[in-house]
Amino acid sequence: MRFTVLGILVMFLSTGYALAGGGAPVPPIPESSPPSGRPSAVLDDAKCESIWNLTERDGDAALVADKAAPFVTNFHLVDTDGDGKVSADEFKKGCKNGWVEEGTGTQLPIKEASPDVPKE
Repeated sequence: MRFTVLGILVMFLSTGYALAGGGAPVPPIPESSPPSGRPSAVLDDAKCESIWNLTERDGDAALVADKAAPFVTNFHLVDTDGDGKVSADEFKKGCKNGWVEEGTGTQLPIKEASPDVPKE
């Protein structure tokens, strides 16, 4: 009886292991930049200052989320006080933590939906 129960238990445990996949495949081409929110290269003060000068800021010299996209990898990590704006000091801290990267200086174009996609 014990051997039967033990055999059935071993069979169930080994079946789960045997049916498990190998996991996600390794991408054939490495990513050009880290995924969103992950630190990239740390920027020195001069490079950080030049990128700050490229940004489009509101009248109060703060960077808002929709204007930060080409430069800030994760806006919420850089906006440490949570006010929805990135100040110059927060931007410099973001440069030191690797959350700011050299962007293209332009917003990415917004693509229109394919005509094959049903509209809601």
